[in-house]
Amino acid sequence: MRTIIFLHTTKSGSSREAIKAAEKLGYFTVLLTNSKNFIKQRVNFPDVHRMILVDLTNLQEIKKTIESNQRQGLLIEGIVSFVDPFVSLAVELHEEYCNGCLSLNAIKAMEDKTLTRELLKDLPCTPKFIKLNGTEFEESISTITEHLSYPLMIKSPFSTASRDVFKVENDRELRKSVKLLTRRYPDVMILIEEYLDGPQYLVETVVVNEEIHILAIFQQELVNLERFIITGYNLLNEIDQDFFETIEGAVKNIIETLELKTGACHLEIRIVENEVKLIEINPRISGAAMNRMIDIAYGINLVEETLKIQLGMEPNLTRKWEKHLFTKYIFVSTSGILEKVTGKKRALLCPGVEEVYIKPKKGTFLSPPKSMGQRYGYVIATGDTSELAKENAKNAAKEIRFHLNRSMIK
Repeated sequence: MRTIIFLHTTKSGSSREAIKAAEKLGYFTVLLTNSKNFIKQRVNFPDVHRMILVDLTNLQEIKKTIESNQRQGLLIEGIVSFVDPFVSLAVELHEEYCNGCLSLNAIKAMEDKTLTRELLKDLPCTPKFIKLNGTEFEESISTITEHLSYPLMIKSPFSTASRDVFKVENDRELRKSVKLLTRRYPDVMILIEEYLDGPQYLVETVVVNEEIHILAIFQQELVNLERFIITGYNLLNEIDQDFFETIEGAVKNIIETLELKTGACHLEIRIVENEVKLIEINPRISGAAMNRMIDIAYGINLVEETLKIQLGMEPNLTRKWEKHLFTKYIFVSTSGILEKVTGKKRALLCPGVEEVYIKPKKGTFLSPPKSMGQRYGYVIATGDTSELAKENAKNAAKEIRFHLNRSMIK
Protein backbone atom coordinates (compact mmCIF):
# COMPACT_ATOMS: atom_id res chain seq x y z
CA MET A 1 0.00 0.00 0.00
CA ARG A 2 1.24 3.50 -0.86
CA THR A 3 1.90 5.07 2.53
CA ILE A 4 2.78 8.38 4.13
CA ILE A 5 4.19 8.38 7.66
CA PHE A 6 3.54 11.45 9.81
CA LEU A 7 5.67 12.38 12.81
CA HIS A 8 3.13 13.63 15.34
CA THR A 9 0.17 15.93 14.78
CA THR A 10 -2.17 18.21 16.65
CA LYS A 11 -5.82 17.35 17.19
CA SER A 12 -6.85 20.06 14.75
CA GLY A 13 -5.24 22.62 12.50
CA SER A 14 -2.77 22.43 9.64
CA SER A 15 -0.95 19.27 10.74
CA ARG A 16 -4.18 17.31 11.19
CA GLU A 17 -5.51 18.56 7.86
CA ALA A 18 -2.34 17.26 6.21
CA ILE A 19 -3.26 13.73 7.31
CA LYS A 20 -6.75 14.18 5.89
CA ALA A 21 -5.21 15.48 2.66
CA ALA A 22 -2.99 12.39 2.42
CA GLU A 23 -6.06 10.17 2.82
CA LYS A 24 -7.82 12.20 0.11
CA LEU A 25 -4.83 11.64 -2.20
CA GLY A 26 -5.29 7.90 -1.74
CA TYR A 27 -2.49 7.17 0.72
CA PHE A 28 -2.49 4.84 3.71
CA THR A 29 -1.68 7.10 6.68
CA VAL A 30 0.55 6.09 9.58
CA LEU A 31 0.95 8.40 12.57
CA LEU A 32 3.93 8.04 14.89
CA THR A 33 3.16 9.94 18.07
CA ASN A 34 4.51 10.29 21.59
CA SER A 35 1.05 11.21 22.90
CA LYS A 36 -0.54 8.52 25.05
CA ASN A 37 -3.72 10.58 25.05
CA PHE A 38 -3.96 10.21 21.27
CA ILE A 39 -3.75 6.44 21.67
CA LYS A 40 -6.56 6.56 24.24
CA GLN A 41 -8.60 8.80 21.92
CA ARG A 42 -7.91 6.67 18.84
CA VAL A 43 -11.58 6.80 17.78
CA ASN A 44 -11.23 10.56 17.20
CA PHE A 45 -8.67 10.00 14.41
CA PRO A 46 -10.55 8.13 11.65
CA ASP A 47 -8.24 9.65 9.01
CA VAL A 48 -5.24 7.96 10.68
CA HIS A 49 -5.20 4.40 9.39
CA ARG A 50 -2.49 3.23 11.78
CA MET A 51 -1.39 4.99 14.97
CA ILE A 52 1.78 3.92 16.78
CA LEU A 53 3.13 5.15 20.12
CA VAL A 54 6.81 6.00 19.62
CA ASP A 55 9.42 7.98 21.54
CA LEU A 56 10.02 10.72 18.97
CA THR A 57 13.29 11.67 20.67
CA ASN A 58 14.69 8.18 20.00
CA LEU A 59 15.90 8.01 16.40
CA GLN A 60 16.62 4.28 16.50
CA GLU A 61 13.13 3.51 17.78
CA ILE A 62 11.62 5.60 14.99
CA LYS A 63 13.73 3.80 12.37
CA LYS A 64 12.79 0.38 13.75
CA THR A 65 9.12 1.36 13.53
CA ILE A 66 9.50 2.55 9.94
CA GLU A 67 11.31 -0.64 8.94
CA SER A 68 8.70 -2.77 10.71
CA ASN A 69 6.00 -1.12 8.61
CA GLN A 70 8.05 -1.75 5.47
CA ARG A 71 8.34 -5.46 6.32
CA GLN A 72 4.56 -5.57 6.65
CA GLY A 73 4.29 -4.60 2.99
CA LEU A 74 3.73 -0.85 3.21
CA LEU A 75 5.32 1.14 0.39
CA ILE A 76 6.46 4.27 2.20
CA GLU A 77 6.50 7.16 -0.27
CA GLY A 78 6.73 10.00 2.22
CA ILE A 79 7.78 10.78 5.80
CA VAL A 80 6.57 14.22 6.85
CA SER A 81 5.81 16.45 9.80
CA PHE A 82 3.97 19.73 10.13
CA VAL A 83 4.76 20.04 13.85
CA ASP A 84 7.75 21.61 15.60
CA PRO A 85 10.36 20.31 16.28
CA PHE A 86 9.98 17.28 14.00
CA VAL A 87 10.04 18.91 10.55
CA SER A 88 13.77 18.47 9.89
CA LEU A 89 13.76 14.98 11.41
CA ALA A 90 10.98 13.95 9.04
CA VAL A 91 12.88 15.38 6.06
CA GLU A 92 16.03 13.53 7.12
CA LEU A 93 14.11 10.24 7.36
CA HIS A 94 12.31 10.96 4.08
CA GLU A 95 15.65 11.37 2.31
CA GLU A 96 16.92 8.11 3.82
CA TYR A 97 13.88 5.90 3.25
CA CYS A 98 12.11 7.52 0.30
CA ASN A 99 15.06 8.70 -1.81
CA GLY A 100 13.72 12.24 -1.80
CA CYS A 101 15.99 15.26 -2.05
CA LEU A 102 14.77 18.19 0.03
CA SER A 103 16.51 21.22 1.53
CA LEU A 104 17.51 19.59 4.82
CA ASN A 105 20.20 22.09 5.85
CA ALA A 106 17.89 25.04 5.24
CA ILE A 107 15.12 23.40 7.25
CA LYS A 108 17.47 22.68 10.15
CA ALA A 109 18.63 26.30 10.08
CA MET A 110 15.05 27.58 10.25
CA GLU A 111 14.35 25.42 13.31
CA ASP A 112 17.19 27.14 15.20
CA LYS A 113 16.62 30.88 15.61
CA THR A 114 20.26 31.51 16.52
CA LEU A 115 21.52 29.76 13.41
CA THR A 116 18.96 31.63 11.32
CA ARG A 117 20.24 34.96 12.65
CA GLU A 118 23.86 33.97 11.99
CA LEU A 119 23.18 32.93 8.41
CA LEU A 120 21.18 36.10 7.70
CA LYS A 121 23.31 38.55 9.70
CA ASP A 122 24.49 40.45 6.63
CA LEU A 123 20.98 41.06 5.29
CA PRO A 124 19.24 44.38 6.06
CA CYS A 125 16.19 42.46 7.30
CA THR A 126 18.08 41.08 10.30
CA PRO A 127 17.71 43.02 13.57
CA LYS A 128 20.64 43.64 15.88
CA PHE A 129 21.20 40.60 18.07
CA ILE A 130 23.55 39.03 20.59
CA LYS A 131 24.00 35.36 21.45
CA LEU A 132 24.39 34.71 25.14
CA ASN A 133 25.47 31.81 27.31
CA GLY A 134 23.10 32.15 30.25
CA THR A 135 25.71 31.02 32.79
CA GLU A 136 27.92 33.95 31.75
CA PHE A 137 25.13 36.50 31.84
CA GLU A 138 26.39 38.72 34.66
CA GLU A 139 29.75 39.13 32.91
CA SER A 140 27.98 39.95 29.64
CA ILE A 141 25.32 42.43 30.75
CA SER A 142 27.52 45.48 30.16
CA THR A 143 28.24 44.25 26.62
CA ILE A 144 24.53 43.76 25.99
CA THR A 145 23.51 47.23 27.13
CA GLU A 146 26.46 48.75 25.28
CA HIS A 147 25.31 47.35 21.92
CA LEU A 148 21.54 47.24 22.37
CA SER A 149 18.99 49.62 23.90
CA TYR A 150 15.83 48.75 25.82
CA PRO A 151 13.28 47.42 25.15
CA LEU A 152 14.79 44.07 24.15
CA MET A 153 13.43 40.70 23.06
CA ILE A 154 14.75 37.61 24.86
CA LYS A 155 14.25 34.24 23.14
CA SER A 156 15.09 30.59 23.31
CA PRO A 157 16.46 29.55 19.88
CA PHE A 158 13.83 26.83 19.71
CA SER A 159 10.81 28.77 20.95
CA THR A 160 7.51 28.29 19.13
CA ALA A 161 4.08 29.90 19.37
CA SER A 162 5.40 32.78 21.56
CA ARG A 163 6.63 30.39 24.25
CA ASP A 164 9.94 31.44 25.78
CA VAL A 165 9.83 34.89 24.18
CA PHE A 166 9.98 37.91 26.49
CA LYS A 167 9.98 41.65 26.03
CA VAL A 168 12.09 43.34 28.70
CA GLU A 169 12.30 47.03 29.56
CA ASN A 170 15.22 47.17 32.01
CA ASP A 171 18.11 45.29 33.66
CA ARG A 172 15.86 43.69 36.29
CA GLU A 173 13.49 42.21 33.71
CA LEU A 174 16.45 41.13 31.58
CA ARG A 175 18.01 39.24 34.50
CA LYS A 176 14.68 37.60 35.35
CA SER A 177 14.07 36.39 31.78
CA VAL A 178 17.61 35.13 31.25
CA LYS A 179 17.56 33.22 34.55
CA LEU A 180 14.22 31.64 33.64
CA LEU A 181 15.46 30.48 30.23
CA THR A 182 18.78 29.29 31.69
CA ARG A 183 16.96 27.13 34.23
CA ARG A 184 14.63 25.78 31.55
CA TYR A 185 17.33 25.22 28.92
CA PRO A 186 20.70 25.08 30.74
CA ASP A 187 22.79 24.09 27.70
CA VAL A 188 21.16 26.34 25.10
CA MET A 189 22.37 29.75 23.92
CA ILE A 190 19.93 32.60 24.54
CA LEU A 191 19.10 35.10 21.81
CA ILE A 192 18.84 38.79 22.71
CA GLU A 193 17.51 41.10 20.00
CA GLU A 194 16.52 44.69 19.50
CA TYR A 195 12.78 45.27 19.78
CA LEU A 196 11.14 45.96 16.42
CA ASP A 197 8.33 48.51 16.56
CA GLY A 198 5.97 48.41 13.59
CA PRO A 199 3.03 46.56 12.02
CA GLN A 200 3.46 42.79 11.86
CA TYR A 201 2.75 40.51 8.91
CA LEU A 202 2.80 36.80 8.18
CA VAL A 203 3.92 35.62 4.74
CA GLU A 204 3.01 32.08 3.63
CA THR A 205 5.49 30.88 1.04
CA VAL A 206 6.21 27.77 -1.03
CA VAL A 207 9.41 27.05 -2.94
CA VAL A 208 9.30 24.62 -5.86
CA ASN A 209 12.60 23.87 -7.59
CA GLU A 210 14.01 27.22 -6.42
CA GLU A 211 10.95 29.14 -7.67
CA ILE A 212 9.48 31.19 -4.82
CA HIS A 213 5.70 31.56 -4.55
CA ILE A 214 4.15 33.97 -2.03
CA LEU A 215 0.71 32.46 -1.49
CA ALA A 216 -0.76 34.79 1.12
CA ILE A 217 0.11 37.82 3.23
CA PHE A 218 -1.73 38.53 6.48
CA GLN A 219 -1.50 41.55 8.73
CA GLN A 220 -1.53 40.32 12.30
CA GLU A 221 -3.28 41.88 15.27
CA LEU A 222 -1.42 41.41 18.54
CA VAL A 223 -1.92 41.95 22.23
CA ASN A 224 0.99 42.16 24.64
CA LEU A 225 -0.06 40.28 27.76
CA GLU A 226 2.70 38.27 29.43
CA ARG A 227 3.67 37.31 25.86
CA PHE A 228 2.88 38.64 22.41
CA ILE A 229 -0.30 36.85 21.37
CA ILE A 230 -1.71 37.09 17.85
CA THR A 231 -5.46 37.61 18.10
CA GLY A 232 -6.37 38.41 14.50
CA TYR A 233 -5.31 37.70 10.92
CA ASN A 234 -6.35 40.11 8.18
CA LEU A 235 -5.77 38.71 4.69
CA LEU A 236 -4.33 41.33 2.35
CA ASN A 237 -5.76 40.97 -1.15
CA GLU A 238 -5.38 44.55 -2.32
CA ILE A 239 -1.73 45.35 -1.69
CA ASP A 240 0.11 48.39 -2.94
CA GLN A 241 2.54 47.16 -5.60
CA ASP A 242 5.56 48.92 -4.09
CA PHE A 243 4.74 47.44 -0.68
CA PHE A 244 4.39 43.95 -2.15
CA GLU A 245 7.68 44.26 -4.03
CA THR A 246 9.42 45.34 -0.81
CA ILE A 247 8.18 42.22 0.97
CA GLU A 248 8.85 40.01 -2.05
CA GLY A 249 12.43 41.23 -2.32
CA ALA A 250 13.14 40.58 1.35
CA VAL A 251 11.54 37.13 1.23
CA LYS A 252 13.58 36.22 -1.85
CA ASN A 253 16.83 37.35 -0.19
CA ILE A 254 16.08 35.36 2.95
CA ILE A 255 15.11 32.14 1.18
CA GLU A 256 18.02 32.29 -1.26
CA THR A 257 20.51 32.96 1.54
CA LEU A 258 19.19 29.99 3.51
CA GLU A 259 19.31 27.93 0.28
CA LEU A 260 15.78 26.61 0.58
CA LYS A 261 15.21 25.09 -2.85
CA THR A 262 12.05 23.05 -2.24
CA GLY A 263 9.55 23.24 0.60
CA ALA A 264 7.07 25.41 2.48
CA CYS A 265 7.84 28.11 5.01
CA HIS A 266 6.20 31.04 6.71
CA LEU A 267 7.85 34.26 7.74
CA GLU A 268 6.81 36.73 10.42
CA ILE A 269 8.02 40.22 9.63
CA ARG A 270 7.62 43.78 10.83
CA ILE A 271 7.83 46.92 8.78
CA VAL A 272 10.14 49.37 10.56
CA GLU A 273 10.70 52.75 8.90
CA ASN A 274 9.58 51.28 5.56
CA GLU A 275 12.05 48.38 5.81
CA VAL A 276 11.27 44.69 6.24
CA LYS A 277 12.64 43.18 9.45
CA LEU A 278 12.49 39.43 10.02
CA ILE A 279 11.07 38.27 13.33
CA GLU A 280 11.33 34.57 12.48
CA ILE A 281 11.00 32.00 9.71
CA ASN A 282 9.65 28.47 10.15
CA PRO A 283 10.00 25.51 7.74
CA ARG A 284 6.31 24.69 7.42
CA ILE A 285 2.89 26.21 6.93
CA SER A 286 1.70 28.13 9.98
CA GLY A 287 -0.42 26.00 12.29
CA ALA A 288 -3.89 26.38 13.78
CA ALA A 289 -6.40 27.78 11.24
CA MET A 290 -3.93 28.86 8.55
CA ASN A 291 -4.68 26.07 6.07
CA ARG A 292 -8.41 26.69 6.43
CA MET A 293 -7.94 30.43 5.91
CA ILE A 294 -6.05 29.99 2.65
CA ASP A 295 -8.49 27.31 1.46
CA ILE A 296 -11.52 29.50 2.18
CA ALA A 297 -9.94 32.64 0.72
CA TYR A 298 -8.30 31.20 -2.39
CA GLY A 299 -9.40 27.58 -2.82
CA ILE A 300 -5.85 26.33 -2.20
CA ASN A 301 -5.39 23.46 0.25
CA LEU A 302 -1.83 24.35 1.13
CA VAL A 303 -1.03 21.24 3.17
CA GLU A 304 -2.20 19.07 0.28
CA GLU A 305 -0.03 20.98 -2.18
CA THR A 306 2.92 20.80 0.25
CA LEU A 307 2.53 17.02 0.39
CA LYS A 308 2.54 16.89 -3.40
CA ILE A 309 5.78 18.88 -3.50
CA GLN A 310 7.51 16.52 -1.07
CA LEU A 311 6.22 13.49 -2.99
CA GLY A 312 7.60 14.87 -6.25
CA MET A 313 4.18 15.68 -7.71
CA GLU A 314 3.21 18.90 -9.48
CA PRO A 315 1.41 21.26 -7.06
CA ASN A 316 -1.51 23.46 -8.06
CA LEU A 317 -0.92 26.88 -6.49
CA THR A 318 -3.39 28.79 -8.66
CA ARG A 319 -6.10 30.73 -6.85
CA LYS A 320 -9.58 29.45 -7.70
CA TRP A 321 -11.19 32.61 -6.30
CA GLU A 322 -10.37 35.54 -4.02
CA LYS A 323 -12.28 36.43 -0.87
CA HIS A 324 -11.64 39.09 1.74
CA LEU A 325 -11.08 37.22 5.00
CA PHE A 326 -10.43 37.89 8.67
CA THR A 327 -9.87 35.41 11.47
CA LYS A 328 -10.51 36.40 15.07
CA TYR A 329 -9.00 34.24 17.82
CA ILE A 330 -10.68 33.86 21.18
CA PHE A 331 -9.05 33.64 24.60
CA VAL A 332 -10.04 34.16 28.23
CA SER A 333 -9.00 36.93 30.61
CA THR A 334 -9.41 34.91 33.83
CA SER A 335 -8.59 31.36 34.91
CA GLY A 336 -11.07 28.62 35.72
CA ILE A 337 -12.53 25.21 34.91
CA LEU A 338 -14.67 25.25 31.77
CA GLU A 339 -18.28 24.39 32.54
CA LYS A 340 -19.79 25.17 29.14
CA VAL A 341 -19.45 27.29 26.00
CA THR A 342 -22.41 29.26 24.68
CA GLY A 343 -22.96 31.28 21.54
CA LYS A 344 -21.38 29.04 18.90
CA LYS A 345 -24.66 28.55 17.01
CA ARG A 346 -25.39 32.29 17.15
CA ALA A 347 -21.89 33.02 15.87
CA LEU A 348 -22.37 30.63 12.95
CA LEU A 349 -25.52 32.51 11.95
CA CYS A 350 -23.75 35.89 11.85
CA PRO A 351 -23.16 37.50 8.42
CA GLY A 352 -20.10 36.29 6.54
CA VAL A 353 -19.10 33.60 9.03
CA GLU A 354 -17.40 30.65 7.33
CA GLU A 355 -16.22 28.65 10.32
CA VAL A 356 -16.32 28.67 14.12
CA TYR A 357 -13.97 26.44 16.08
CA ILE A 358 -13.96 25.87 19.84
CA LYS A 359 -10.96 23.95 21.14
CA PRO A 360 -11.45 23.03 24.84
CA LYS A 361 -13.90 20.49 26.24
CA LYS A 362 -15.92 20.69 29.44
CA GLY A 363 -13.71 20.26 32.50
CA THR A 364 -10.61 21.80 30.90
CA PHE A 365 -8.64 24.34 32.92
CA LEU A 366 -8.46 27.61 30.97
CA SER A 367 -6.18 30.57 31.66
CA PRO A 368 -5.09 33.83 30.03
CA PRO A 369 -2.66 33.12 27.19
CA LYS A 370 1.06 32.75 27.72
CA SER A 371 1.46 31.12 24.31
CA MET A 372 -0.50 30.80 21.08
CA GLY A 373 -1.60 27.34 22.24
CA GLN A 374 -3.80 29.02 24.85
CA ARG A 375 -6.08 30.60 22.29
CA TYR A 376 -9.28 28.64 22.75
CA GLY A 377 -11.13 29.13 19.49
CA TYR A 378 -11.53 31.21 16.39
CA VAL A 379 -14.04 32.67 13.96
CA ILE A 380 -13.23 32.85 10.24
CA ALA A 381 -15.38 35.33 8.32
CA THR A 382 -15.47 36.82 4.84
CA GLY A 383 -16.98 40.03 3.50
CA ASP A 384 -17.31 42.23 0.44
CA THR A 385 -14.37 44.26 1.73
CA SER A 386 -11.48 43.64 4.09
CA GLU A 387 -13.10 45.96 6.66
CA LEU A 388 -16.41 44.10 6.47
CA ALA A 389 -14.73 40.70 6.85
CA LYS A 390 -13.02 42.00 9.99
CA GLU A 391 -16.27 43.42 11.36
CA ASN A 392 -18.10 40.14 10.66
CA ALA A 393 -15.48 38.04 12.44
CA LYS A 394 -15.29 40.27 15.50
CA ASN A 395 -19.07 40.59 15.84
CA ALA A 396 -19.46 36.81 15.67
CA ALA A 397 -16.67 36.25 18.20
CA LYS A 398 -18.53 38.46 20.69
CA GLU A 399 -21.34 35.89 20.74
CA ILE A 400 -19.08 33.19 22.18
CA ARG A 401 -18.74 32.94 25.92
CA PHE A 402 -16.69 30.55 28.05
CA HIS A 403 -18.41 29.84 31.37
CA LEU A 404 -15.73 29.16 33.98
CA ASN A 405 -15.92 27.80 37.51
CA ARG A 406 -13.42 29.82 39.51
CA SER A 407 -14.35 28.47 42.94
CA MET A 408 -11.55 25.90 42.87
CA ILE A 409 -8.89 28.46 41.92
CA LYS A 410 -6.77 29.56 44.86
